[in-house]
Amino acid sequence: MAQAVIIGAGPAGLMAAQELSRAGHSVMVAEAKPSVARKFLMAGKSGLNLTKDEPFEMLMRSYGGAADWLRPMIAELDAAGVQIWARDLGQTLFTGSTGRVFPTAMKASPLLRAWLARLEGSGVQIKTRWRWQGWDDDALVFDTQDGRQTIAANVTVLALGGASWARLGSDGKWSHILSEQGVALAPFEPANSALSVDWSHHMKPHFGAALKSVRWMAGELDSRGEATISTSGLEGGGLYSLTPALRNGDPLFVDLAPDLDKQTLRARLTAKKPKTTLSQWLKKSLHLSPQKIALFHEMVRRCAVPQSQQMAALKQLPILHAGLRPMDEAISTAGGVPRTALDDGLMVRSKPGVFCAGEMLDWEAPTGGYLLTACLATGHWAGRAAADWVQRAG
Repeated sequence: MAQAVIIGAGPAGLMAAQELSRAGHSVMVAEAKPSVARKFLMAGKSGLNLTKDEPFEMLMRSYGGAADWLRPMIAELDAAGVQIWARDLGQTLFTGSTGRVFPTAMKASPLLRAWLARLEGSGVQIKTRWRWQGWDDDALVFDTQDGRQTIAANVTVLALGGASWARLGSDGKWSHILSEQGVALAPFEPANSALSVDWSHHMKPHFGAALKSVRWMAGELDSRGEATISTSGLEGGGLYSLTPALRNGDPLFVDLAPDLDKQTLRARLTAKKPKTTLSQWLKKSLHLSPQKIALFHEMVRRCAVPQSQQMAALKQLPILHAGLRPMDEAISTAGGVPRTALDDGLMVRSKPGVFCAGEMLDWEAPTGGYLLTACLATGHWAGRAAADWVQRAG
């Protein structure tokens, strides 16, 4: 029985602990925060989106350039596998109209409690307020409430998260430790990020309002999801999937009437009565919401769209913004430990016996169940690979 240490008690770390425990090893999970899975619980406050129930190839398209890397891992624990796992922990699930899968309880805490109880029942120890400081020779070093502790682990799985929502535990500080060990890391960048917009006072009445039935476009990406007008800019799932293009500096556009083609728009404009104002026409003929009309006027003015091009702008309205919000506000991050630094089992090539999983790996995906699915799948993969490595090394 080997001593396995998991560092980080989020979904990836707990899944790795589950697999190592199932293989018969003594498992300790070290978490820097006073409690476990804080980001997981926060995500569950608005309804825990576990996965996306869609065909495997469609699911994999959401992982972009990392799809080939993640493919075997997600194949072992795909959307169907995540649902089986959750149901096995006593959770009833439902699938929404868009294929998103949620616990019926619509929160993370019942699932987490059942999972922790099972891990505890299998002998997994969880230590909180244990902050990893690196290695002393081959021993893991932690700062704890009881002073500095060192552990000589037979195998280690790092599941330390990315570099957003630091207050919940994902502060990215582990990158300095791995860099000092010669691991070449990809720089962190925001993913699933809101946008900063310096609104005029005319937009204030619309703060908190959702822009629905729109199509967002940036570079080669587009999305039919909605977004919310916030005091600091725009946020929401409709924009989050465009973050890779927006990071690259591609301009952002929105189609305010995605279900109407240009010919229909021209016909309705031709039928417009001379005394009807533009705002009245947008409301009565196109049935645009007040927030859509306000956004149209805001951006036409800010971008100095000529009057002759304003009707075309309804289908491709430029959004003038001040860039992505700060990285710590992003739902997730790109960057971290790249594929080249790891073997096929997610073991660090330069640190035999040390594996990585979850958001600390260099991949990204939009919200909608894809993030959690890959975290669970990479944790599952790393845990199984770590157990296999211990057996071979022994």
